[in-house]
Amino acid sequence: MGVTKTDLFTLEQNELAQVAKVFAHPARVAIIQYLLKSNTCINGDLIQELGLAQATISQHLRELKEVGIIQGTIEGVSVSYCINPVKWAHIQQLFNALFDQFKVPESTCC
Repeated sequence: MGVTKTDLFTLEQNELAQVAKVFAHPARVAIIQYLLKSNTCINGDLIQELGLAQATISQHLRELKEVGIIQGTIEGVSVSYCINPVKWAHIQQLFNALFDQFKVPESTCC
């Protein structure tokens, strides 16, 4: 496997790629959607909601947390997770800036 030359790209391009990679798994998308829908901190609900094993959910939660999309708090032996509102707004800004660059051409180019 080749070496990724992230230094060839801007900080924004690298960050956008990192976030897009996290969104690239349907289980993580489902977790994000569930957290957005519930609009509160959750802990054990994901196992029943997604039907995945606890270990699998924990792995996906860890990846979401590493990128900063979610944040967690420890309460006794359980951890509660919610959307990180500051990071979520930043991610929205990143994707909007990318999508806003496209202007519908007057004629088709291909």
